[in-house]
Amino acid sequence: MGIKLYSLEVRGAEDLANAFRTAGKVQAGAMIVVAVAGMLNDQDRILELAAKTRMPVMYTNPEPVLTDGLMSYAADLPALARGAADYVDRILKGTKPADLPVQQPTKFELIINLKAAKQIGVTIPQSVLYRADKVIK
Repeated sequence: MGIKLYSLEVRGAEDLANAFRTAGKVQAGAMIVVAVAGMLNDQDRILELAAKTRMPVMYTNPEPVLTDGLMSYAADLPALARGAADYVDRILKGTKPADLPVQQPTKFELIINLKAAKQIGVTIPQSVLYRADKVIK
């Protein structure tokens, strides 16, 4: 497919600008920001750098997209919460945690923010918009 993947390590807020600079130098067409504690704490800075550099960014959590982020593809958080609540209920009723199977998300949501797309000059194909669970205008 001719796609090159680069891993840009960011250990703190001070590394964010450098990561976006590096992405520009290698002519990256887009970035994926993985939802880990540091990235969640620096969400506003990431959104600012994405807008400034006009870099399309996909997030693995929906929160940035509900404000100014371009798109996210993430597990359905309410469904995860319901599953966690079920496990808490079962544990409180006596089930040993070790006896509960490991579960993984089964439902994912694609959210697209058309306002953010317009701001950075990206056109989202209609076929992708049809697949989205939520489109923010």
